[in-house]
Amino acid sequence: MEQKTITLLEFNKVLRHLSNEAVSSSGKEACLNTAVITSSEELTSKTEFLREVMSCCAECGLTINSFPDISSSLNRVRQTDHIVQLEEFWEIRAFLQQANDFIALIDNLDSQRFVRISETRIDQTWPDKLFSALLRCISSTGEISDESSPGLYSIREEIRSIRHQCSKKVNESLTHSNISHYLQDEYLTISSDRYVLALKSNFKGKLQGIIHDYSQTGETCYFEPFYLTELNNNLQKLKRQEREELNRVLEYLTDVFRQAQPGLDLLLQWMVMMDVMLAKVKFARKLNASFLDISKESRALRLKNVRHPLLVLGGFDAVPVNIELDEGQHALVVSGGNAGGKTVCLKTLGLAALMALCALPVPAAEGSSIPMWNKIYVSMVSEQSVEDSLSTFTAQIDHFTKFWPHVDAGTLIILDEFGVGTDPGQGAALAQAVVDELVEKGAWVATATHFPSLKAYALSRKEVRAASVLFDNITGKPLYRLAYDQVGASLALDVARKQGLASEIISRAEEYMLIDGQKQDEIFARLNDLAVRREHKLQDLSEQEKKFQKKYSKMLSDLNREKQELISEVRNCSKQILDQWEKQKIGRKKALKEMSSLRSKLESQSQQEKISPQKCTTWEDVSPGDRFIYQPWQKQGVIQEMDDRKKQVKIDLGGISLWVRPDTLVSVQTNETQTQHTFSRAADKVMPLRLDLRGKYSDEALQELEHYLDRAVLEGRKNIEIIHGKGTGALREAVHHHLKHSPMVQSFACASEESGGAGMTEVELQ
Repeated sequence: MEQKTITLLEFNKVLRHLSNEAVSSSGKEACLNTAVITSSEELTSKTEFLREVMSCCAECGLTINSFPDISSSLNRVRQTDHIVQLEEFWEIRAFLQQANDFIALIDNLDSQRFVRISETRIDQTWPDKLFSALLRCISSTGEISDESSPGLYSIREEIRSIRHQCSKKVNESLTHSNISHYLQDEYLTISSDRYVLALKSNFKGKLQGIIHDYSQTGETCYFEPFYLTELNNNLQKLKRQEREELNRVLEYLTDVFRQAQPGLDLLLQWMVMMDVMLAKVKFARKLNASFLDISKESRALRLKNVRHPLLVLGGFDAVPVNIELDEGQHALVVSGGNAGGKTVCLKTLGLAALMALCALPVPAAEGSSIPMWNKIYVSMVSEQSVEDSLSTFTAQIDHFTKFWPHVDAGTLIILDEFGVGTDPGQGAALAQAVVDELVEKGAWVATATHFPSLKAYALSRKEVRAASVLFDNITGKPLYRLAYDQVGASLALDVARKQGLASEIISRAEEYMLIDGQKQDEIFARLNDLAVRREHKLQDLSEQEKKFQKKYSKMLSDLNREKQELISEVRNCSKQILDQWEKQKIGRKKALKEMSSLRSKLESQSQQEKISPQKCTTWEDVSPGDRFIYQPWQKQGVIQEMDDRKKQVKIDLGGISLWVRPDTLVSVQTNETQTQHTFSRAADKVMPLRLDLRGKYSDEALQELEHYLDRAVLEGRKNIEIIHGKGTGALREAVHHHLKHSPMVQSFACASEESGGAGMTEVELQ
């Protein structure tokens, strides 16, 4: 990705916010080095991995504690003559301790639920020998412990013994010589690595011994009595032996560390990677961000309610904006007044794209998507370069010329006020030509402009979409929202007036404006007013749609529940009748009579509820007061009003009123015009096990099949047979299609060759 793009979009600031969430210095550095991913497969893999980490944090509270960076020690230990020092080993011990605790958390996760996290853990080799050696040799205070080696333990025991002997001799001397008033402190201290006494300087000639040093004030001298000399000499020998033994311990630990170095490299990389992942999780929470859908095949730009990341991270109340291009559109031209948010909109698009291509969540609504861009170029109006003697216009052209050869279908180009800084007519023509050529290359373009001709161009090209920033029609303040498929006025004089420009200058400027320009501004103001109203209406409709969808889902759920209850009730009733008949509590005729009664009751209810629709296709067929069914909802309502201009009607659907087209309505037939269907059976004739449909037309056959299935369910049958013959297979296909969509059928299949083969279908009922 071009560094200029990173700088102009201030992506480094986003990465600094991300790095603040990491707990280690290595993790912070890795966050700052986050780069765009150009492989679609790699991007998908990293995005899915981060999704899993986010789920794990939400469900299991996965966290990582701060750990030291041991990369420099790992680099130095590759040198064969290098001996790792104690301070480094203390850091390595602390790193392994934190890594061990974190691995314990990972190992306790459900490996089936968090597959990707568990797979990364499997790849890590734990340095058991080094970890146990460090725990034994390095104390929690960062010192080499006595237990590091038998020799070190023995030497330190002797050193402690000498300390005890020195203290004993000093106490005896103080008791017998009564010299305590010569001393600044009655305790032993150390000077030049020898045990000494702190003697008042004016008494230094009163005692026999060696003066090693003086305090900064000169009032105290550090005095070694002769009776401590031999013990101190022995102490020096032991100190030399201790240093030699410490070196041997460090050499041993260095060898163990060198052997574990390859595995530690991988372990450190894994810990840093997990630190970065958990930093991204915390970063996403701060932004209330979600993932964008990205793929090579995606040709849609849909950023829903996207907010500028730096505004959100800075604690500002960022207004969400929709940045969308319809199918076949590759360029967005944003116009409107100054300070209306055009540049912020372009930067929001660029930052959102960079974040998504780095596998970072974006502060946008779920379902947002962008194409798989591999290059992003940004040209801003502020690119004037005094050092290079370039004007604003020249700097823009110079930059564009450099990246033009690299533009392809996977490129996003953001142009802020391209073509300014020169003759407006020529600059506008150049801007149109640039957009033309970029679109022909298949690239994606987003530009902001004040050129009237470029605004008109955006409205005239099908590959280009126009949008305008909105202003409140009462206060004149920007709303920081986009209205699509329209253009906006620049409002330069209004902005100048609000910024405090002298009124006489404003008045003179208004005099210089042409009448056509005034009318043009009035038109733009009217368009802005209409767009604001439309946005409010769309927002209200969106809220209503959510309410209707919720109500529709509840009604559908209730309908399915009632349907299941009815089927269950029918089965229970028919089962009770059959059970009574089988137990000979009632006769066959009475059982059939009760079955018939149950069937009649159900038919009566279904005829009252059943609606037979007939499509209405013309405006003339509709009039207020008529009853129709609204097809998308399958709900009956009454026509209230009719709009001749829009050719729409207002229908009341049980308290909910909608404006709809007539072709979405179907007429309602009353119960009197519905055809009554009953089983044609004799009261004393048992239902046959087979239904023979041979020689009948499809409509007649399917009607008879439906009645046969109803009766079979009522009589508690589990298996039936349908004879349709072989012939051309048309009747068989119609029967199978009906059986496939019948809620009463469990399964069906053609009979075996012995039983009739393709000429008969065996059915198992619910």
